[in-house]
Amino acid sequence: MSPTDKTLSADDVAGRLRSGMTLGIGGWGSRRKPMALVRALLRSDVTDLTVVSYGGPDVGLLAAAGKIRRLVAPFVTLDTISLEPHFRAAREQGRIELMEIDEAMFMWGLRAAANRLPFLPVRAGIGSDVMRVNPALRTVTSPYEDEETFVAMPALRLDVALVHLNRADRRGNGQYLGPDPYFDDLFCSAADAAYLSCERIVDSAELAKGGPPQSLLIKRHRVTGVVEAPNGAHFTSCAPDYGRDEASQKLYATTPFAEFRARFLGGDEQAYQAAVEAWRPERGGEAR
Repeated sequence: MSPTDKTLSADDVAGRLRSGMTLGIGGWGSRRKPMALVRALLRSDVTDLTVVSYGGPDVGLLAAAGKIRRLVAPFVTLDTISLEPHFRAAREQGRIELMEIDEAMFMWGLRAAANRLPFLPVRAGIGSDVMRVNPALRTVTSPYEDEETFVAMPALRLDVALVHLNRADRRGNGQYLGPDPYFDDLFCSAADAAYLSCERIVDSAELAKGGPPQSLLIKRHRVTGVVEAPNGAHFTSCAPDYGRDEASQKLYATTPFAEFRARFLGGDEQAYQAAVEAWRPERGGEAR
């Protein structure tokens, strides 16, 4: 891999991860999650992870597989299914630690890490149970005459970030074409290494034609490797390329993890996509 060509495979990325790392996963709930990279991680022997995520099925799969020791998240949801069932089971069984914080506190933790600060003051959390369920959190008082009290949100420093966007070039510039960036740029800036999967790798010049300037979300200097992964956010959405696959999500949510893993996750990414295609009820595949 050269400075101008950072392309890797999903399994290459998984091979660079190590047990005990702090791993940030971009996207939001069941939207534009780097699922091909998560599935590659499931195929590895990496475990004992601290996962930092606006959680969705990424968290559910990794928790069910026993990969997570500690989770930092404001929620774990499938959007149209309010609470991620495999995460819920892992939490109820006491298999993972949880730091549950407000969405804004989470963002401020990423911002602190991106700026290499130990913490940032934030009003969110004051007067709520966030402080009770996170007794390690501290407050700070403004040194100015207002003397306002803030939560001192600690930096969420990441060893590695995984994100998924619509387009990228081989150098690591990434573009989203949907309605929301989902803080993926902050995940990359907060990490020592960042891996970007995308629906399609394009020439750099094509990125300028694909959307407004603000859609060029991630700059190459923040990216360690790029993976071309068509349908790589499945079954989460990746607008405008595709919406959430509600049928597949429902199957995932209602199937015991061991059965789902044996049926869909026993091989590589190509095997996963083929298994989904074979199952799709609207295409005449088996649906049960």
